Amino acid sequence: MSETNHQNDYKAALNRARRKRNKGKYERYLLIGGGILVVILVVIAVVLAATRPASNGSPEETAEEMTEEAALSPEEQEAAEREQAVEEAINAYSNLGIAQVSGYLNIRETPASDGTIIGKLMGGSGCEILDTTEDGSWHHISSGGFEGYVSSQYVLTGDEAREAARENVKKRAIVTADKLNIRTEPVIDPANVKGAALQNERYEVISEENGWVQITEGYVSADYVEVKYCLNEARKMDLRAMAVNQYDNILVSKVDSYLNVRSSPTQSEGMANVIGKLPSRAAGDILETSEDGKWYKIKSGNIVGYVSADPQYIATGQEAKDLAMKEASLMAVVKVDGLRVRTEPSTESKIWTQLSMEEKYPVLQQMDGWVQIELDAEDTGDAYISTRDNNVEVRYALPEAIKFSPLEEKANKELSRRTQIVNYALQFVGNPYVWGGTSLTNGVDCSGFTMKVLQNFGISLPHYSGSQAKMGRAVSSSEMRPGDLIFYANSSGTINHVAMYIGNGQIVHAASKRSGIKISTWNYRQPKAIRNVID
Repeated sequence: MSETNHQNDYKAALNRARRKRNKGKYERYLLIGGGILVVILVVIAVVLAATRPASNGSPEETAEEMTEEAALSPEEQEAAEREQAVEEAINAYSNLGIAQVSGYLNIRETPASDGTIIGKLMGGSGCEILDTTEDGSWHHISSGGFEGYVSSQYVLTGDEAREAARENVKKRAIVTADKLNIRTEPVIDPANVKGAALQNERYEVISEENGWVQITEGYVSADYVEVKYCLNEARKMDLRAMAVNQYDNILVSKVDSYLNVRSSPTQSEGMANVIGKLPSRAAGDILETSEDGKWYKIKSGNIVGYVSADPQYIATGQEAKDLAMKEASLMAVVKVDGLRVRTEPSTESKIWTQLSMEEKYPVLQQMDGWVQIELDAEDTGDAYISTRDNNVEVRYALPEAIKFSPLEEKANKELSRRTQIVNYALQFVGNPYVWGGTSLTNGVDCSGFTMKVLQNFGISLPHYSGSQAKMGRAVSSSEMRPGDLIFYANSSGTINHVAMYIGNGQIVHAASKRSGIKISTWNYRQPKAIRNVID
């Protein structure tokens, strides 16, 4: 082989060795660079995972969810959040029950129709069903922080309950304090307190702003409520304590008749500044005390004014609380005008009178959906009003001040005489009711009262309301004047009660053993007849 060929072979071998070395070097560079790139990608993935919302789905599902979420409008987002809140509210119950009534369902201490009523479950409210009696007629429930029994026929369960619950879950304020004032305005002022909410009670929220929550009943401080989507729950009837808890600084009238409520802290104006009457054992809140300590500024019912602070007339502090606990009674408080009174606890029964808003009536018996009340002493007891549609509130209550302005004697002789008759009748307010009685001081019945008052002015009437209704002449409600007599009928349409009109839309009458001679609104019951027996 020639020398030239040897040289060529040597060069070829050298080139192959050089290419091999370069290839290995490039592979090492690629390996190192690839490793660095992998590390960078892992770091980026970790950072993204830490900042991305958690998802149980695959990467593809997560990306899809993020795209869908970004596409939702604020309204759709709010609706989605509410739907989630509704489901959470329903799932908070292990065995959900929903009250299916238009008013409220009584919660009783024992599983019996005559069991003591300890609370009420409004229609659409939720409860936890703990157990059911063997015959299936009663559910043992927990709701509103206490336990009791409800009739099972008025309670939805299972899927029906869950479906009904979806319509009743709303944003509500749950009271966390023992007692919370409900105010007419979002301002702390003793004069604007209109009621009290108790612990665990729930109220539908209208708005939230500046530390206040507006509910359907008024305003409450946001510091003492928890606002969330939830079902309404039961409210406990803590007997007489509920009546006392309505007042922040309670006072109770100790007089046997009525105590004047005045527009200013003075008696120098005589009767001119009298704006109301505080009945015997009536309650109110003390707003302030005069500098000389002789007057209390009070709020009782819808009346704000001044009463004497003399301890022989007014009880305060523990004395007032003790009196209130003793005197509070179960009352039906009418919340609408024209509430129908029926002869039986049925919407098919006869309507025989109508009641006015804010009137209070003693409760004789409570039934699911109905309450039997006492109207007047002469009634036979067949007076029933429906508790459905939230038209009446049944609770322990105390009497409160009533609006009253005494009549001024006019120059006109006729008006002056009528004013004298009315003012004479009013001096016996608070005296006792006695069936068949004729003593204005020791006791009278309704017709005995009107008979003896008018007898003092030379007007003779028989001692029977039905007979008095035939005396004088008939007048309309637009024509009636102070001193005219207003007659009311029982369920059969027979006149069985009489009162005297005193002006300003009010009457004075001997009502019952419970209340004695009292002042009421003239149409507290639907009048049967009005008679002028004076002229």
